[in-house]
Amino acid sequence: MDPVLAVDIGGTKLAAALVEPGGRVAVYDRVATPNPAAPDAGGLDAEGLWRTLDALLGKLVTDAGSPRLAGVGVGCGGPMTWPAAEVSPLNIPAWRNFPLRARLRARYPGLPVRIHNDAICVAVGEHWRGAGRGHDNVLGMVVSTGVGGGLVLGGRLINGASGNAGHIGHVVVDPGGPPCACGGRGCLEAVARGPGLVAWAREQGWRQGNPGRLEGTAAGAELAADARRGHPVASAAMRRAGRAIGIAIASATHLCDLDVAAIGGGLSQAGSLLFDPLEEAFRTHARMEFARRVRIVPAALGQTAGLVGAAALVFAQDRYWTGRAAG
Repeated sequence: MDPVLAVDIGGTKLAAALVEPGGRVAVYDRVATPNPAAPDAGGLDAEGLWRTLDALLGKLVTDAGSPRLAGVGVGCGGPMTWPAAEVSPLNIPAWRNFPLRARLRARYPGLPVRIHNDAICVAVGEHWRGAGRGHDNVLGMVVSTGVGGGLVLGGRLINGASGNAGHIGHVVVDPGGPPCACGGRGCLEAVARGPGLVAWAREQGWRQGNPGRLEGTAAGAELAADARRGHPVASAAMRRAGRAIGIAIASATHLCDLDVAAIGGGLSQAGSLLFDPLEEAFRTHARMEFARRVRIVPAALGQTAGLVGAAALVFAQDRYWTGRAAG
């Protein structure tokens, strides 16, 4: 009944928790992800970022009384090699081909160390203990700074050839749409990610009431708040995102025959502003009878979904960590 040390590595925060076998987060802590461009960063490099993470994990375990651990599970932004987990998160420039799994195995010898894409861990968490619990075919999505996802089919995580199965952010929803960071055009991520929506709204004439909060999640939150107040451009931006997500889920449903699509991430907190146009677009494009039964719901685990999913890589390895990834 030992807990798993679960870790969620993102561009905004480094979070860690001790997660119990039933999925309960027993102990939690987080720190801001150091920004190498910040004036006080002192030229942060890969080793400096590792020391920050190592200190967070050490403090968490020590403060909890140094319990025996069942293993270490990690969700990290990509891309990465998988399952070796040499990571190069797009939003963490200090790490390029950083041997994260090897470092953690050396730090916690004898314990299984499992690392997967952070959005895949969200999908796993929602299937194991969240909105997809009790269903065999689940798409889990994160719509935030980027758009990612993971697929559980037949009750098991689908990894694909390189560990990237379920990457719905690069399904094309508008061939003539905006360019994407991947090099393509009209990807779901290019249309619906938070910074992309803010940029589109500004091009249409939207102006923030607080010019000091121009970037990042603060700008996205202000855009959603203006949409709730009925601002026409802000409302149009949310409809644009919802429509794109609905089209992508319709395509995924026809391909994978899903039971549930669970949507998390910052943008999902917009509620009906996002989900109403999403449902409308989905029902317009999901015309096959089997596709119409899919339930599209907000993620149930909130900000802990990735940590719970990372723990499941250890606790439920028969479903979520199989094949050539064993170990």
